[in-house]
Amino acid sequence: MQPRSDQSLRLALIGMSGSGKSHWTKHLDALGCPTISCDDLIEARLAPVLDAGGYTGISGVAAWMGWPDSPAYAEREAQYLSEEISTLDEILGELEKDPQRELVLDTSGSVIHAGNNILRRLRRQMTVVYLAASADEQELLIQRYLQDPKPVLWRGAFQPRRGEAPRDAVARCYPALIAARRQSYEALAHVTVPVSSLRISTAFPASGSQFAGEAFLELIRQQLAGHR
Repeated sequence: MQPRSDQSLRLALIGMSGSGKSHWTKHLDALGCPTISCDDLIEARLAPVLDAGGYTGISGVAAWMGWPDSPAYAEREAQYLSEEISTLDEILGELEKDPQRELVLDTSGSVIHAGNNILRRLRRQMTVVYLAASADEQELLIQRYLQDPKPVLWRGAFQPRRGEAPRDAVARCYPALIAARRQSYEALAHVTVPVSSLRISTAFPASGSQFAGEAFLELIRQQLAGHR
């Protein structure tokens, strides 16, 4: 389950949207690691309702869900989470059947809401790596979300004030969402990797995707060794 040469490579990357999960999954894919994007699978499961509304891509999923103050948001949030749980259940079921299967799993930011059963299975089957953003980087995450929204499950963290514009309410409440999730991410992860350390440790001259992927794995190995 750990990224060592004598074990099957099974990594689950967790963290807020924009923290780099998909970025590093692509680098590991360049190494030849089998990879799965939960966002892509959830989008495929939602395809009938998305197609009916003319929505496409992960940004289309966010547009379909709408801002957290929209009338349909709560129902669509629940539908998204149901499809996410089904997606994770299917992936973990395949890993449980085949202990030698390798996989890098690019989870959604809302994986922590999948329920205790799914999360226990995830920790048993994979090495869970939390990509943690610093306070400065969190501000960038907020700006990215406002400029190019991705599907987000607020789960009660959105608390608008009277007369507040939706965009302003989202910008104000997003730090509270990050703070609420941080403890859950840390509890789920086997190792926490600061996003800033990834930039420093993998920023080699002329480094391609393969080189960056190898550096990423080495950093995780070092982090895991330090926890033993």
